[in-house]
Amino acid sequence: MPFATSNGITLSYQSGGTGDPVLLIMGSSAAGHVWAMHQTPALQQAGYRTVTFDNRGVSPSSVPPGDYTLDELAADTQGLIEALDLGPCHIVGTSLGAIVTQAVAIRWPHLVRSAVLIATRARTDVLRARMSLADKALRESGLVLPASYRAVRTALEMLSPVTLNDEETIAGWIDIMELSGGQDVAIGQEAVIDSLGDLRPALAGITAPCRAIAFTDDLICPPHLVAETAEAIPGCDLVQIDGCGHLGYLERPDEVNAAILEFLQKH
Repeated sequence: MPFATSNGITLSYQSGGTGDPVLLIMGSSAAGHVWAMHQTPALQQAGYRTVTFDNRGVSPSSVPPGDYTLDELAADTQGLIEALDLGPCHIVGTSLGAIVTQAVAIRWPHLVRSAVLIATRARTDVLRARMSLADKALRESGLVLPASYRAVRTALEMLSPVTLNDEETIAGWIDIMELSGGQDVAIGQEAVIDSLGDLRPALAGITAPCRAIAFTDDLICPPHLVAETAEAIPGCDLVQIDGCGHLGYLERPDEVNAAILEFLQKH
């Protein structure tokens, strides 16, 4: 896996395909290679070059101690785009990655050809704030939850009832989450969401074409928060995909890929 120096740290990245570049930014605690399950093969087949990377806090990229900020993650992305000479490029981000995409589009518009914001939001409402506080209190308590419990809790938060109630499918999801979940993965990233504030006023300054994708059963970035983000960005359109939760790009990959490609081909 190659590495690039960006914003004073080292980022691991992967690149494949040829054509116009698409940079994909993964969500909190997740590795960039998750995109390879469904999105990068579809994009490469459609004639795009894809670049994925591990955000700071996700090994083998640098894992600096302490809390991270949105400014740091956005500057990491800016530095990677410039180091790999990608700009202006299409950017696809999900969850935390979509919030980073917003920040890059606001601050470095010359680097962004277009942006797809999957499962995004521009602020934290009361329920999501309480969820973050509860998670933080649990971490600070020092209590280590069994992996089996964490896996079930993650499934309930991240997946649609359509998936949860499919007995054969959910068994596989929980097994994967139990094997891959970690109590201390990318803890520094959690502070980005905790201190998000309200980005909506700044979103009015975005000039790149944007599409927001919402998932009907998303508990982390529910459709109403995605919709208000889209409304704050000039000309941003909104696509809603049914029957999936926060991990909709894995639950309904064909629909998500179609929404991404249809948008990119316009721009």
